[in-house]
Amino acid sequence: MVTAYVLINTKPGAEEKVYSDLASMANVEEIYTLFGEYDIIVKVEAKDYPVLENFIVSKIRNIGGIVDTKTLMVIKL
Repeated sequence: MVTAYVLINTKPGAEEKVYSDLASMANVEEIYTLFGEYDIIVKVEAKDYPVLENFIVSKIRNIGGIVDTKTLMVIKL
């Protein structure tokens, strides 16, 4: 399993819709709304990096109301 955290900025007022859309996605493990520079943080897991990359690019980034994302890939030391 591979893990990433995705920091998300939404359009003003779109936080609830984006949160709801994320909550219905299979690879999403945790979701939190934030105060500060980002509006939402999502923990995403997948079986390997290509699946994770595809999920983030084709699913998360295509949710209406998302303005910008920043993905933090988790590595094991």
